[in-house]
Amino acid sequence: MILKDKVVIVTGGNGLLGREMLKDIRIKGGVAVSADINNETDLEKGIVFCDIRELDSIKKTIDVVVRKYGRLDALVNNAYPRTDDWACDFLELKEDSLKTNVDWQLNSYVLFCQQAIKAMLKTGGGSIVNIASIYGVVGNDFTIYENTGMQTASPYAAIKGGIINFTRFLASKYGKDNIRVNTVSPGGIFDHQNENFVKAYEHKVPLKRMGNPDDIAPAVSFLLSDEAKYITGHNLIADGGWTAI
Repeated sequence: MILKDKVVIVTGGNGLLGREMLKDIRIKGGVAVSADINNETDLEKGIVFCDIRELDSIKKTIDVVVRKYGRLDALVNNAYPRTDDWACDFLELKEDSLKTNVDWQLNSYVLFCQQAIKAMLKTGGGSIVNIASIYGVVGNDFTIYENTGMQTASPYAAIKGGIINFTRFLASKYGKDNIRVNTVSPGGIFDHQNENFVKAYEHKVPLKRMGNPDDIAPAVSFLLSDEAKYITGHNLIADGGWTAI
């Protein structure tokens, strides 16, 4: 029960990782609120509508949670909105698409952190976990995409790397206010991808399998909890050893 009674917002709560994060937080005693664009607000069910692409929606999400519970203890920035042409080849990348995805995926994290910290400052502190990626830490291995018909999104590394270092900025600035800010960087998560991709990935990664959502959620819960009370500005890499080689 390391998260007993902690009020936690998880953005993208309906997604592959988000669902498992909510489950794990609740198992460990937390009050987990799913903030997702596909929700209709019902806090009795722990769900709230939130479009992280819009500042007003972010503000309303935090406001409704604070009015219900009296505080906000923690935030998990996990949502992953993207355009339909997100995974195009780098040389085909259009300016509008680049700007839109940076706005949705990086700027929205910045703004959600801003509004969450405003709420946390009023109640003596809190914890934030931003979800990044191994590709915000190391370069892409393009060989795993051969014979798969798959491509990795070219702005992804810039966005995820930016999230990791922005997390360090927040940790440095708000540590004095008892606000901890950390990042979790997952490796590849199995989601019924092309068979050739899965085989290539699992051949390379030291633990010889792709990750699952329940490999990531406990890392998030740990960083949110008081068991990590002296950890801030850290990027916890949960990748089966991918970045070790």
